[in-house]
Order: sequence, then C-alpha cells, then structure tokens
Amino acid sequence: MSGLKWTRRATRNIARHLHHLGIPVSARTVARLLKKMKFSLHRNRKMLESGLNNPPPRRVRNRQFLYIQRQRKQFTARGAPVISVDTKKKELIGRFKNPGERWERHAQAVNDHDFRSDAKGMAIPYGVYDPQRNHGFVAVGTSRETPAFAVDAICLWWQCCGQKHYPEARELLILADSGGGNGARVRAWKYHLQHKLANRYQLSVTVTHYPPGSSKWNPIEHRLFSQISSNWEATPLTSYELMVNYIRTTETSTGLKVCARLFPKGYQKGETISDPQMRQLLLTRHKTLPGWNYTLTPHKM
Repeated sequence: MSGLKWTRRATRNIARHLHHLGIPVSARTVARLLKKMKFSLHRNRKMLESGLNNPPPRRVRNRQFLYIQRQRKQFTARGAPVISVDTKKKELIGRFKNPGERWERHAQAVNDHDFRSDAKGMAIPYGVYDPQRNHGFVAVGTSRETPAFAVDAICLWWQCCGQKHYPEARELLILADSGGGNGARVRAWKYHLQHKLANRYQLSVTVTHYPPGSSKWNPIEHRLFSQISSNWEATPLTSYELMVNYIRTTETSTGLKVCARLFPKGYQKGETISDPQMRQLLLTRHKTLPGWNYTLTPHKM
C-alpha cells in the first residue's frame, strides 16, 4: 500500500474508506488511533540548507553563534550600538497579490500573474534593527541590491537614528548574513563600510556574520521583517508611498517602532574593488573565525 493514499486524507475520509473495507469505525476513533501511533498533522519545515556546496560543520556554526553572543554582550555592556541588518524580500509595486487575509467587504482584484513588466517598479527594502531599543529602520531602494546601497542604508540610519540615540558612540557592531550585498566575502561591502561609515563618522565598525544557511537566526528576520509582512498582508502594494507608510505604521505589543525612507538613488551592479584599494583598508580580522569576524578602524581625520 502506498503511503500517499492515506497521509493526505482527512480522518472522516479514512473512516469512510475503512467502512468500505468492512471495518466500521468513526472519524474520532481514527484520530485517536493515529495519535496513539504518534501521528499528527505537520507542515513542511524549512530546515534543509540549499545553495551551499560546502556547508560549515555544526561545531563551526555553534562556535560562531557563541562568538556573536559574546560580542553583543560586550558591546551592550559598553553602551555601544548593536544593529542587525539585511535586505527584505524584493516587492513588485502594482496590483499584485500579497499573501494573507484581512477583513474587508469584498476581496481586492489583483493581476492574475506577477509579471515584472506589469509593475510600476521594484522595491528593495534594506532594514536596520536595533535590538537594544526595539527599533527598526528601513530604506526602500528603487534600483538594485548592491553593497553600496547596503552601506548607504546603514549610513542613513546613523544620520537619522544612531547619532541621536548614541551620541557618545565611537564603535558599532553589525550583525549580518554571509550573502547578498553585505556578504562576508564581498570586497565592496568592506570598502564602502571603511570610507562611507568608519571614516566619515569616525566609528570603529565591527562586523560579525551569521554562517551560511543561518539567516533565520539574524534578529532582524523575526523581530522586524516578519512584523512588516504581517502588517501589509493581503494588501496590494500599489505605490512606493503606500509601502513606506505600511512599514512606518508597523508596531507590536512589545513596543516595536519603525522608521522608513524612500531611497531612489540609482546603483550599478558589478563594482570591482582592486587589491591596492583593499590594502588601504584598516581592516583587522579577529582570531576567532576571521572570515566572518573583522573590525574596520577609521583613518585619522
């Protein structure tokens, strides 16, 4: 007997089929027997790591998680800012379906297909989350996801929020994923952090990356991005202004507040940083897993 014939059936359907086989039983009894045999309803769980040719061993991942935890505690104890950063899923601007449900008299009509050519544009939300203050900041880009855009978004957060709430800060800890515009191996990410953030604001910038395939442990994912998605669920994002407004009005019972800015600056992909440019960086790699942990010291003004 194939398991596919039974695992997706409701208990009442199983009871009906058993009745046809001469086994009279109720749906409630079927549920009780399944529970007794340790069966229960399950959804798919996103646990398998994809896109990793050589995923890091578990002991290495655990070592990095513990190191990130120690860094966070040390920076927090010194009163220095700690931020979690990442790019949220890109969104098509227009009458496109947004997952979820909301109370309305009538369902909103949206396009039957999500064609990029039907969109008014593409929104690239880059988020900065401050776990100490439970505050989020999102720069909504309209061009491309690049290292320069990621660093510009962090600089915009520092100008709007960081300097205000941490006026005495001389160091900053950034928690980031290992891929995308803020990837651990991306030269342009380090280059722009040095020149646009560290040098300009005289900040010592420490970056710790979550291991590949571990982005769901980055605080911004479950503390900010998931709340934004819940706030605009089932709402077509018909304009950039509407999207920014929904981000700004995202709140939680635990006190989350969010600021958002539309950031229409244009960016080009494929930026190349040469070896001589990299040698000019005041970059110090940490002794613990140096590929994922490093500090950029500002040049003297």
